[in-house]
Amino acid sequence: MGRLVILSGPSCVGKGPLYAALKKFYPQTAGRLDKLVLYDSRAPRPGEVDGIDFHFRRRDEIEGFRDRPHFRVFEVRNDLQAMDTRELERMLAESVVFFEGNPFIGSRLLDFAQAQGVASLGIFLSPLSREEIIELKGRVPSVSVPAFVTDVMRRKLLLRTTRQKGILSQADLENIEVRAQSAYGEMQQAWRYDHVICCHDGEDSEHWDAFYYPIGDARKAVQAFAALLEGDKPDGVEKWEHDLIA
Repeated sequence: MGRLVILSGPSCVGKGPLYAALKKFYPQTAGRLDKLVLYDSRAPRPGEVDGIDFHFRRRDEIEGFRDRPHFRVFEVRNDLQAMDTRELERMLAESVVFFEGNPFIGSRLLDFAQAQGVASLGIFLSPLSREEIIELKGRVPSVSVPAFVTDVMRRKLLLRTTRQKGILSQADLENIEVRAQSAYGEMQQAWRYDHVICCHDGEDSEHWDAFYYPIGDARKAVQAFAALLEGDKPDGVEKWEHDLIA
C-alpha cells in the first residue's frame, strides 16, 4: 500500500505554482509523486492540459458519473468535479499518490485514508499565518476575519485572471466572487491537515517564475513543501487548532 499526499488551500493561494516549482527544483522528490487527476466541468485555464491538470469534461457528462458507484462527484465553487475511487485505489497499490486541490475534497481524502488504513500527509497552503489571524481577531475596533480573507483572495483572483485574460467579462467577475467568498470556509478545514504553510505569494505573484528561482514566500513555501515530503519538519510550518478559524 502506498501513501496519500494532499496539498489543499483556497483558489489562487498558490498550489499550482508550488507544485510546478517542486517539479522544477526538486525533481527527485516530485518524481516520487503520482498525481491523482480529477474530472472538472470548467474550461481549462491558459497553460492547463487535459489529462494532466484535470480531465476537462462537460458538466452533464460529470453529472452522469453520479450513477457510477466508483465515482464521487463534488460541487466545487459552482463547478463539478469527480474522482474515480477505483483509479485511486489502483494507484495507491503501486505508488505515492498526490492530490492538489480543494480543501473539502482534501478533507474527504483524509477521511478515506483513515478509513482504509492508508498513510497520509496533509498539507494546507494558507494566504495568512496563524499569527496574523490571531492579531486580526484581537484588534480593537474588531476586524471581520471572513471579510478580510475574502478581500485578500478577491484581489489575488482579480490579478491572476486579469493577467490570464486581459479584459474580464461579467462571468469572470462572478466566478472570482464565488471563489473569494468560498476561501474563508475552506480555511476552516486547515486544522484537519498535518501541516499549514503560510504563503502570501499566491498565483497572482511574480515571485514564482519571474526570475530563475522563486523568491519571497514562494521560495520559503517550496522549500518547506519539499522538506515535509522528505519527512523533515522545517521552521515556520504551522499546526492550526480547531477553533483558530471558527
